[in-house]
Amino acid sequence: MPVAIDRHVHMAVSPGNGHTCRVWSALSGGEPVEISMDKLEPRPDSWLNYIIGVLALLRDRGTRLPTFDAVITSDLPTGAGLSSSAALETATALCMEALTGEEMTPVNRARLCQQAEHDFAGVPCGIMDQLAVGAGKAGHALQIDCRDLYMQLVPIPDDMAILVTDTRVKHSLGDGEYRKRREDCEKASDILGVDSLRDADLALVESGRDRLGDQLFRRARHAVSEIERVRQFNKALESSDTATIGKLMLASHQSLRNDFNVSCDELDILVEAAYDFGPERGLFGSRMTGGGFGGSTISLVRRDAAGELKQHLQSAFLQNFQHEVKPFITQAVDGAKIIQG
Repeated sequence: MPVAIDRHVHMAVSPGNGHTCRVWSALSGGEPVEISMDKLEPRPDSWLNYIIGVLALLRDRGTRLPTFDAVITSDLPTGAGLSSSAALETATALCMEALTGEEMTPVNRARLCQQAEHDFAGVPCGIMDQLAVGAGKAGHALQIDCRDLYMQLVPIPDDMAILVTDTRVKHSLGDGEYRKRREDCEKASDILGVDSLRDADLALVESGRDRLGDQLFRRARHAVSEIERVRQFNKALESSDTATIGKLMLASHQSLRNDFNVSCDELDILVEAAYDFGPERGLFGSRMTGGGFGGSTISLVRRDAAGELKQHLQSAFLQNFQHEVKPFITQAVDGAKIIQG
């Protein structure tokens, strides 16, 4: 159940000449890098793969791609668990739609961007990030059924702010840990005799504990319990049941930490500090967000208490680690779009 937030990747494009595209990134600086339309192949450990992958897949589906010059700016932290790769992929796809006039639906665009990340960045990611970036709506969370891609908009209470805290511990989902978690879940599904852990319940997982072994049991328990937590969170958000929201977010973080083993000390300290701040001072709930191994926490907090929680988290983090964090207050906004200049 993600949201699109008010941090952005901006990609400005104009038609180019010849067979080569030029891309300049404000983050990396230096001279523009070139992409040949005649050689759209993955590059070792390059952020350009998110762009090249989208271009290659569009070409393969029959789109006649023009060359272009592009300038990329961003206020969205990279490696923070905030879907920066999905944002860049989506920006590339939208720019090509603007230049070619061939529009895609948000779902088809998300599918293409997901495939680009699989094939060119080497990350077997799900489709949540791409759908959140492309189909998010202001003031709403987006519950996604990843089996049939049915999406339900869930209103966020007006008095609820979103506080994001980037640990500045950078993760890399392409290093194999994300893939290992996915493979563990697939192995658990096979042992339990279901097509997907989506088809399992906690009783089935518990009954298969001996056959699964400790690690696969914990992986399966996390996946199955998290699916149920999303369902419960939907109802709690719709009814503004803040006590349940807090319990579910804490249980989610604990499951990610203990069963899925994707948290880290920095994330745990921030979540612990948020709950120490407490509901009596305005906290609704807190958990890690993103793929783990670093990245950010997301805290839901009463709007008039967000600034105080921000200071509390900064102080708690600095007492435990050697660098500062800079939490930012955000909100759910509309997803990515084309802006004609």
